[in-house]
Amino acid sequence: MKHAFILAAATLAGIGTAQAQDLRPLCPDRPGLDTPACTVDRGHLVIESGAIDWSLERDSAQRTDSWTFGDLLVRYGMTQDMEVQLGWTALGAVRTRDRASGTVTHASGTGDLTLAVRRNLSHPDGSGFAVAVMPYATLPMGGATIGAGDWGAGLIVPLSYSLTDRLGLSLTPEVDAAVDGDRRGRHLAYGSAIGLSTVLTASLSSALELQAVRDQDPAGHATQALASLSLAWQPRRDLQLDVGAVAGLNAASPDLEIYLGIARRF
Repeated sequence: MKHAFILAAATLAGIGTAQAQDLRPLCPDRPGLDTPACTVDRGHLVIESGAIDWSLERDSAQRTDSWTFGDLLVRYGMTQDMEVQLGWTALGAVRTRDRASGTVTHASGTGDLTLAVRRNLSHPDGSGFAVAVMPYATLPMGGATIGAGDWGAGLIVPLSYSLTDRLGLSLTPEVDAAVDGDRRGRHLAYGSAIGLSTVLTASLSSALELQAVRDQDPAGHATQALASLSLAWQPRRDLQLDVGAVAGLNAASPDLEIYLGIARRF
């Protein structure tokens, strides 16, 4: 009986090890501006969180500092090439300083709820030439501070190509029914991000990205242009820590954004 118990335990341990080895490399959505084409392994969960995110916007009239804490994304693999996603921001805070009077105002609140499905069409592990489609919708669950005020929707088409074992190219075109600035109704917004990623070491990678988004809000059309540099460190195969910075390239874009985050697979 003792030998049978030992044999059974060894068998179960072997099965667990084999299942762990069969998992694809961890492929989080964060960091950066691009969206990856990879999907979560069937029956597994990836939880991603922005620990802290700070952004700055300045013009001749005022300075606005914005923070978000607990920017959460939950991804679950339904099949080997399809996942569902739920996103929510636990807390956002905004500090605005009027340059003329020096008056400072503060506001805070929670964010909206985002639901999405990502269906990979080629290479769900993100290797080679990977393509996916990702429709999404946002529900107005948040407050007035960082919530949009109405529902929105869109379609993202992530693409990536492995140039070499260390270099990868990514492209993320999207089209959105974005919520109007007055928080009622929707308008067309569209654009794309493009990036070059590189593997620096066995556990460290980096990405340089550019993004342009055309927003046709009835209150005024604008085009945002952004540049991003990010680093991701995976000390274990199921854990990633990241840091990144985003700079605005024109007057219609936020001046600067800096963030820290984590991703964990279960």
